[in-house]
Amino acid sequence: MQVMQQESTTLPSRSSARKGSGANKRKRKNKRRKGGFLRFVGRMITVMMLLGGVAMIWLFFTPSGNNVRFLMADTLITTQHRHWAKYIIGQAELDKRVAAYQKSFDDMGTEKDTHTITLPSQEEDEETQEEKPLIEVEEVSGTGYHGYVLTVNDPTKIRLGVPAKRGKGEKVSSMVARTGAVAGVNGGGFADPNWKGNGFKPIGVVISQGKLYYNGISKNASTQVVGLDKQGKMIAGKYTLDELDKLGIQEAVTFQPRIIVNGKGQIRSQKEGWGIAPRTAMGQREDGAILFVIIDGRQPGYSIGASLYDVQQIMLDHGAVIAANLDGGSSSVLVKEGGDIVNKPSSEYGERYLPTAFLVFEDPEKVDIPNIWEGLRPQDIDAGKK
Repeated sequence: MQVMQQESTTLPSRSSARKGSGANKRKRKNKRRKGGFLRFVGRMITVMMLLGGVAMIWLFFTPSGNNVRFLMADTLITTQHRHWAKYIIGQAELDKRVAAYQKSFDDMGTEKDTHTITLPSQEEDEETQEEKPLIEVEEVSGTGYHGYVLTVNDPTKIRLGVPAKRGKGEKVSSMVARTGAVAGVNGGGFADPNWKGNGFKPIGVVISQGKLYYNGISKNASTQVVGLDKQGKMIAGKYTLDELDKLGIQEAVTFQPRIIVNGKGQIRSQKEGWGIAPRTAMGQREDGAILFVIIDGRQPGYSIGASLYDVQQIMLDHGAVIAANLDGGSSSVLVKEGGDIVNKPSSEYGERYLPTAFLVFEDPEKVDIPNIWEGLRPQDIDAGKK
């Protein structure tokens, strides 16, 4: 009896056996699940690697892939991350591409502009004239982009605004509110070291109210300008300061390229459109009205941006006979009376501080725009000082 009792105590109960069996089943089930998940992850990695390999072959070894690759590079070239483009096309190709575009831009500025404008005659009976507002704002959109066209029906109402204080640029919304302008658009470029510039050191020249406010070029050098003469005719192209003086230049900044000359588009296709980016451009119709195109960008789901070819086509569709590019990227902004921003600037830090803006006034003769660069030499201005 004692032996039987001892042996019986060593046998597991039925409930214990069932518990052990259930635990083993759960372990095997969990193991299968874990193995299945790992196999799934492995397959996904393999598929992604295969797709990545196919994509790389397509990008580097097919004509359509090369087009996409260069479009990506051109888009980066127009941003503050230009150096990243070398990882897509290589440093040598990047340097070659930038040089080719620069030569193309220079060539666009050499054709003689012969366009004329016909402003309403002051002797015309006012009752027979169609009443037009000073400014009109229209939304525009296309493949991948959204933006605005600002039409200024009287070009003589435009003045070039500059910052109020030395040492730092000014937001266009602040310029508009401070001066009482009815609208404002960003103007020329500026020195931007490490993309942290203070917006106070312009590139090239700045001319406001017929006076040279800033000169960053040598005496006999030429520069690509965008601006207006005393009669409200748009001036765009490559000129020396003496030539600009003879043309009676009134308001101007340095920027490029000119994209429409004598009613003809200079950019032949999207391939030459200098990538996709936020854009600002200025143009003029035969009736004298000035067109500003402002395109938002770098905002997926809303607007990625436009090429210069896109902007050129918008200008042509609106009747421009001359047009030129202005500073774009995170500088692109359209502001209405009171300082209200119309578009959606792309900078994550908000509206940028800039050295110049084209401002529209009901009565520009009463506006005081002092020269804050007077007495300063370009070499004495620290573009990165906060």
